[in-house]
Amino acid sequence: MKFAQKEIVIAPTLQRARGIGRIVTKQGDSRTRLDTLFQEGCGKIRLPNTHSSSLEAVLINTAGGITGGDHLQWSADVAAGGHLVLTTQACERSYRSTGDFARVETHLRVGADAHLDWLPQETILFAASKLDRKLDVDLAGGATLTAIESVLLGRDAMGEDASDALLRDNWRIRRNGQLIHAEATQLCAHSAERSSLSLLAGNRAFASVLHVAATKERAETLCARLRAFLPADSAIAASANGERLVIRAMAKTGLALRRLIVPVLIELTGAGSLPRLWHL
Repeated sequence: MKFAQKEIVIAPTLQRARGIGRIVTKQGDSRTRLDTLFQEGCGKIRLPNTHSSSLEAVLINTAGGITGGDHLQWSADVAAGGHLVLTTQACERSYRSTGDFARVETHLRVGADAHLDWLPQETILFAASKLDRKLDVDLAGGATLTAIESVLLGRDAMGEDASDALLRDNWRIRRNGQLIHAEATQLCAHSAERSSLSLLAGNRAFASVLHVAATKERAETLCARLRAFLPADSAIAASANGERLVIRAMAKTGLALRRLIVPVLIELTGAGSLPRLWHL
């Protein structure tokens, strides 16, 4: 009597990128200085020399991009009265995934009367990519924030549109533990998302900018100033609600999007200028 043997196929365990970067500041001699720096795996942080009293940190993913199953974790803690600028070395690239989502988690804490500029460069979504991104910010009393996340659907020069890319992007901003801003962006690779007039309307680049001011009056003043120079013929708009100022922008290309958002960011950053890495 013969028994058939069932072949067992064990799927290979693929190598995945893991990265952690954490920075903590302190105040001294009227400048924001480094107190703690931790980095692990593909997550690296570099501190370029600047002529400002603020501290600038550059987040680097040495894996060269992210794909399904990768996990990056960034965190920063700004001391009371300090000013920290966080940016990235280049555009982050989310590559094709054969299974899981890539995850990027950012946790930021801003002390009393301090300011944080969260200014990562654009994220490029490639065809069949899957990205799950989370931004959590805790603000103390009097603390302020300028934050941006921008997305490019494919590469302009290659004529890509990444029509099947998936994105989940969640923001939670709290003041003294109380939720003051929440938003969720989701791309499901549906054609209506790309073409609908109420959604992307054929644009391949979009950005959300949030500024949390110290007071409602300050947010309203900034909103009026921005509206005075925003181009009327472009897909960009600003609104103020309490201490929050929100700007949404869309464009056909990444370069066109930058031309829209750079003047906005310069107006809202604590230093009044962008990091050198932002300059093309």
